[in-house]
Amino acid sequence: MTIDPAARSLSGRLNGVFQVRDGEVATLALSFAMFFCVLASYMTIRPLRETLGAGLPKGALEGQFFIVLVVMIAMVPVFGAITTRLPRWAVLPAVYGFFIANLIGFSGLMRGGVSPWLGSAFFVWVSVYNLFVVSLFWSQMSGSWTSEAGKRLFGIISAGGTLGAITGPAIAGGFAATLGTENLPLVSAAFLGGALLASLKLSGAGSAQALSDTPPLTLAAVVDGAVQVFRQPYLRRIALVILLANFVSTVFYLEQSRLVKAAIAGQADRVAFFASRDLAVSVATACLQLIGTAWLIGRFGLTAALAALPVVCLGGLALFGLVPTLGVVSTIMVVERITAFALAVPAMRVLYTVVDPDAKYKAQNFIDTVVYRAGDAASGLVSHQAGTLLLIAVIPFGVLWLAACAGLGAMHKVLEVKGALRHDR
Repeated sequence: MTIDPAARSLSGRLNGVFQVRDGEVATLALSFAMFFCVLASYMTIRPLRETLGAGLPKGALEGQFFIVLVVMIAMVPVFGAITTRLPRWAVLPAVYGFFIANLIGFSGLMRGGVSPWLGSAFFVWVSVYNLFVVSLFWSQMSGSWTSEAGKRLFGIISAGGTLGAITGPAIAGGFAATLGTENLPLVSAAFLGGALLASLKLSGAGSAQALSDTPPLTLAAVVDGAVQVFRQPYLRRIALVILLANFVSTVFYLEQSRLVKAAIAGQADRVAFFASRDLAVSVATACLQLIGTAWLIGRFGLTAALAALPVVCLGGLALFGLVPTLGVVSTIMVVERITAFALAVPAMRVLYTVVDPDAKYKAQNFIDTVVYRAGDAASGLVSHQAGTLLLIAVIPFGVLWLAACAGLGAMHKVLEVKGALRHDR
């Protein structure tokens, strides 16, 4: 096969800077574009989800998180059935096509006004949608790249997602008033359509598969993951940290939604408000990931990276208790999300490097789905009951979260040493 001189020249330059080898440029470009479109699709409608959630009747938003948990658990066996019964190449197009049709349908329904039931349905749908579209994307990446290539190139591909996470809220905030909030799902559908086209191109490439050989996320796998979490102290500690993190963080989310409803009247203005916060988080996270995440974790250690988030949240609880305003809680949420994406999430992924492959897949899926959403649901239920005393009631959970992070970092260090000793033998 003859390689075009221009392509060879581009490959050479990329290899010199990013370690991209001959024959990888086209697949890398498609992977980058696909992740850009996936996250741009989600981040375009995320501000609308927040807006519709804030507009729900008093007490309704808290219950949404429990509904999300139930729907997500119900969807796991459905998703498992799809991935086991359809040919591998057909799974992602079928799921993405289904979601595109949903987005078009939501846009049509919103043209007649957004009733509480429609706002509730959209809030739950977006919460579940994000889980599956991102999961399928990474499944395709696992099938399109070898482990060695992934280590070299997944950082570049992730940068495509970061760019999409910046583009989505920029569009939502800049054009919500002119396009109309009811048209934002159509913009999201267009981005997801772009991701689908990139996926089909990747599936047609010689080196790519539609999905990896990773076992599908079935109900049996989730149950087995739950058993492993309850049996292994290390995994139990990870689950506890995730549960407490979402429990405490959702308190800020609910308080922000309550204050937005009281302070901002127009739907387009609310979308612009949430989009501006998402944009700030995405830009700051991208900058920190590029120049600071690896250095901070390397310099201060995994325990410090894990503990940074509960420290920020505990400080936020104290500050918001003194100055309970929209400006304060929205600033706290921006700082909290930047800390989560730039430090806590990368640190949490490192924690799974010392567990066996079966636990890494099954237990991690259980924690990332059921435990993650259970934290949201618990916070929603407590928020509904506790009212103005909520902030004081949450502080002990924040302290417990901080202590759990410290213990988890120590456990990881012990397991890392044991793993190194086994490897040396």
